Amino acid sequence: MKISKNQWLIALALVGAVFCQFSMAAEGFAKKHRLVIQVSSDDPKVQNLALNNATNSQKKMGVDNIEIEVVAYGPGLSMLTKKSPSSKRVKSLAMQEITFSACGNTMKAIQKKTGKKPVLTAGVKVVPGGVVRIMELQEKGYAYIRP
Repeated sequence: MKISKNQWLIALALVGAVFCQFSMAAEGFAKKHRLVIQVSSDDPKVQNLALNNATNSQKKMGVDNIEIEVVAYGPGLSMLTKKSPSSKRVKSLAMQEITFSACGNTMKAIQKKTGKKPVLTAGVKVVPGGVVRIMELQEKGYAYIRP
């Protein structure tokens, strides 16, 4: 049986369409959830709620299925310092794939005011600006919450 050029093209188009469907389905299964949590309050209850939101989300979704970043700025930066009552918990969560980002602008302001740079808990990274970091993460598809 001889197959015409048009029949070959139709067959290739069908194979391509099926391949695309499988690729899109596989992509959907591999999609990670993303969450950014803003902490801009020095209220221990709010800070504890933010940490609870992070841990509960990670437990529900599974550590391999969610990326979580907690961004602290202004008065909320206190949560990420070694003096914070949450310091041990932050350090532990940082080791469990939760990212903690401290606002560089806030750190500079504190240093200018007190003459001392805040000492951050182990596992906390510094970003240039907290608000800008949240904006960048939202542009990358992160869901945003502020407890």
